[in-house]
Amino acid sequence: MDIAVLRTFLCILDEGSFAGAARRMGISKSLCSKHIADLEADLGTRLLVRTTRAVTPTTLGLAYAEKIREVLRLLDSANESLRCAIGHPSGPLKIGSPIFYTLKILQPHILRFMEQFPDIQLEIVLDDGNADLIGDGFDAVIRIGQLGDSTLLARKLHEVGVHMVATPDYLAENGVPLRPADLTAHKCLHYTNLRGSGTWPLRRDGEVIYQKIQPAFSTNNSDMLRSLAVNGKGIALLPDFVVEDDIASGLLVPVMGDFALPDIPVSLVYPSRKLMTAAMRNFVDFLTGLKLD
Repeated sequence: MDIAVLRTFLCILDEGSFAGAARRMGISKSLCSKHIADLEADLGTRLLVRTTRAVTPTTLGLAYAEKIREVLRLLDSANESLRCAIGHPSGPLKIGSPIFYTLKILQPHILRFMEQFPDIQLEIVLDDGNADLIGDGFDAVIRIGQLGDSTLLARKLHEVGVHMVATPDYLAENGVPLRPADLTAHKCLHYTNLRGSGTWPLRRDGEVIYQKIQPAFSTNNSDMLRSLAVNGKGIALLPDFVVEDDIASGLLVPVMGDFALPDIPVSLVYPSRKLMTAAMRNFVDFLTGLKLD
């Protein structure tokens, strides 16, 4: 059975249409339709239900797709391992990464990776949310913060410092918090990807205090939090790479300096190493070999 036919079938399921699959595969819509007709004829059953609005798999088609997706993944892994062995890793690689971190820290290294591995088709999806690694088709995602329990693998890339910051004008108008409990009287700008809903971790004399806050604003985007803090809308807890320039210029000032904030890890998260392609293996080795601190 032609592998291209099987890839076409999976592509139709991923794209939700023959036209979308044809564009992604770089073939005509008529050839796309022929591939499916041939596949259904060979198997002796209908795999897809076609309507004027959508293309959906039959029950048998969905079960078949799950099995051949795994087979093709193993085949791609074997092919890429061979290419890696002869020094030419290639193929697609889809990585999810936080927006500000990618633009501020990762971007120059991504350019070097592309120069070093020109045959890898790298796709970086900038997203501050917690994307579904498997369901959204990512090979790996970069996470900032403590990781929850998971069957996925993780490699810590480095750690980043965290600052509690506000503008001098905000503090002059609202007072300077001196103790964790003082934060309850302040407008707190909360980063929702931090573990622990509605709490901020503070550390003093080796003890970590999880102070409850009442967020005036919450988001999963660190750049938006920085913008609100710079405009005097409250106190924010943000990574060093987001606010270091603002602190240096005096636009933002550190708050509660007596309470050190625990550094947070930056990790690369990915599925089982057994299904890792050569492209992914080189990406993992490349990132873990960098000095990002």
